[in-house]
Amino acid sequence: MRFLKGHGTENDFVILPDPDGEVDVSAALVAKICDRRAGIGADGVLRVARTKQSPEVAEQASAAEWFMDYRNSDGSMAEMCGNGVRVFARYLLDAGLEDSSEFGVATRGGVRRIRVEPNGDITADMGRPVVHGESVASVGGQEYPGLHVNMGNPHLACAIGDPVVQLDLDHQPGFDPAVFPTGVNIELFNPVGTSRAVMRVHERGSGETRSCGTGAVATAVAAAHLSGDTTGTWTIEVMGGTLTVILDEDTSYLSGPAAIVARGELMLAE
Repeated sequence: MRFLKGHGTENDFVILPDPDGEVDVSAALVAKICDRRAGIGADGVLRVARTKQSPEVAEQASAAEWFMDYRNSDGSMAEMCGNGVRVFARYLLDAGLEDSSEFGVATRGGVRRIRVEPNGDITADMGRPVVHGESVASVGGQEYPGLHVNMGNPHLACAIGDPVVQLDLDHQPGFDPAVFPTGVNIELFNPVGTSRAVMRVHERGSGETRSCGTGAVATAVAAAHLSGDTTGTWTIEVMGGTLTVILDEDTSYLSGPAAIVARGELMLAE
């Protein structure tokens, strides 16, 4: 099985090209691939499949030729991945599967429109954030109120006051399972100036990652609510770099670098 390795602000993925829908990607295989000692190592797997041959998203085929079948590092399926869709787009461009500066990508969270910027960054239209109210996350015995934001996948973005570098995110932060019955991505952030925030994230199914695209948008939404202005451009500092989030009245955009760094042949078996 051929594979490639890519990352967006050090949120890293193994890419499995499967244009004819022949690869059976089980949860066990994904977990082995993502193992950083016994496998390739990644925060998740991106299977590249034709939308029309993928029954769960076939209705999106008229708007997007390619389907990003995203799996978390534990093998579980996810609705969306903001950095993942930008790395997926970079692969499509590098492989010659897309040749336009704007195109759509099918995901379980709906079609995401992609734009290639003049400087090479990849921008994804992430859709309109849906705010469901407030909830609470707990880390190391400390509770932090936050905003429940849906970006196609669930997020709880908490402004914490404490320095984010001091947080212990080796374990899943606590959350209310009645509010998040399928789990939640938890962002812990602090504003650090006008329209800028620093963030760490614990992702559902992956643990702490060095960046999270949908989480960066959720953080911008929560920070914007705190500032009283729900539109504008936000710079989100993550452990792996910097992302730009644009919020307007109708949608949100996520922009930043995305790179393919390796390719090879996968020898793992289930």
